Amino acid sequence: MDFWLTFLPIIIYILLIIILVIGIILGIKSIITINKVEKVVDDVNEKVESLNGLFQIVDFTTDKIVTITDKIVDGISTLASKIFFRKKAKKIKEDEEDE
Repeated sequence: MDFWLTFLPIIIYILLIIILVIGIILGIKSIITINKVEKVVDDVNEKVESLNGLFQIVDFTTDKIVTITDKIVDGISTLASKIFFRKKAKKIKEDEEDE
């Protein structure tokens, strides 16, 4: 029994030292991996920022196209409403004159 009381703590300490060393190694490897990922993210961010000018040009042109098409549609709808409401107004005046 005396043997187990001296042998088991030694085994436990050795296993704890091994676990601590493995934890340190994994921590260092994870730091290295995070640094590599950070470099990749920075590179992608720089490339996206270089495309901001292109996105601004596309945004500007789509805004202008939308403005032009809105004016065209507004003009067509105004013209159509004048034509159709003029016919209704004529019918109403004719009905009033007949009575």
